[in-house]
Amino acid sequence: MKKVVVSVTNDLSTDQRVQRALAVWQELGYTPTFVGRQLPGSQEFNPQHPTHRFKLPFTTGFGFYAAYNLALFVYLLRHRFAVYHSNDLDTLLPNFLASRIFNKPLVYDSHEYFCGSPEIAKRPLVLWFWQSLERFLFPRLKNIITVNSSIARLYQEAYGKKLWVVRNIGDSLLPAPATREELGLPPDKFILINQGAGINVDRGMEEVLESLPLLPAEVVLLLVGKGDVIPKLKTLVQQRNLQERVIFVPPQNYARLLQYTACADAGLSLDKDTNLNYRFSLPNKLFDYIKCEIPVICSNLKEVRGIVEFYQIGEVTGHAPEQMAAAVQKVLQKGRAFYRENLQRAARENNWEQEREVLKQCFLQAVKV
Repeated sequence: MKKVVVSVTNDLSTDQRVQRALAVWQELGYTPTFVGRQLPGSQEFNPQHPTHRFKLPFTTGFGFYAAYNLALFVYLLRHRFAVYHSNDLDTLLPNFLASRIFNKPLVYDSHEYFCGSPEIAKRPLVLWFWQSLERFLFPRLKNIITVNSSIARLYQEAYGKKLWVVRNIGDSLLPAPATREELGLPPDKFILINQGAGINVDRGMEEVLESLPLLPAEVVLLLVGKGDVIPKLKTLVQQRNLQERVIFVPPQNYARLLQYTACADAGLSLDKDTNLNYRFSLPNKLFDYIKCEIPVICSNLKEVRGIVEFYQIGEVTGHAPEQMAAAVQKVLQKGRAFYRENLQRAARENNWEQEREVLKQCFLQAVKV
């Protein structure tokens, strides 16, 4: 059986995009080995293929990236694979070197405009390092994927490379429904949900907290996942006495996450235009909201706004608390049923089955002799 190694720097169990890619590799007759890291809060993950999780002395910063890349490179030298599949720039160097040493194909999937992310773009020395690495490696790559046409265009303009575009859309299946009571959610509230592993700075959540006092008491905020800004949000909730109106839920497996999503009344996607990565983002939670048939309240960013406005599946808002409150009021007054038909159309026309065919063609081109 041919083997492919698929590497990430995050927790294996919550990366739905990569898990879908693993399934495509299996369809093509490859046995994938999924490599990531072990974190203190990592969930159990027992797929039907090999996995390897690094336990590292650092969890953030330069020490983490250095330790991870060294551990990954040593691992790749000690094991043999027919294909190397790197996810994001922080796993690319070890995969690139191994693919050259063993003369095997490399697939690179850029989940975001990496050097445009706020964690990097606002730190000159860190930005210089990652940009230098990208400028060295990117022109030498042959099989490159990214998440939307805007980011593909940025890379094409910078490096003259044509990229495959595979959007972050989940499959069409929904888990067995769960009631609000089963999930510990209030049965009689209007629930706004924001979900994912990137509840970070400049995602608009602080402003959502500021908008809550401007809204009826029935409106509550549900945050499912993790991110750098969560500790700050918890402090703000205490300071502003919003404990009854904000619910924090830790990261969930995908099926459980969708149960929370389906129980909400509206989904939030409120990234700010503070960097290129956010400006052109197209988060997978948008498609989860669509699949679960809940209207979307989004910020005025090109990719997300385009889908929300084209299908008329929600409201676009600015980041002033008053603007957010007005957008929520519109959805509250119209009701979830008002958007349902358009959400169903959007779900039919944006699905993983279409994206999977694009990904399959990319993989086939990569391994073609």
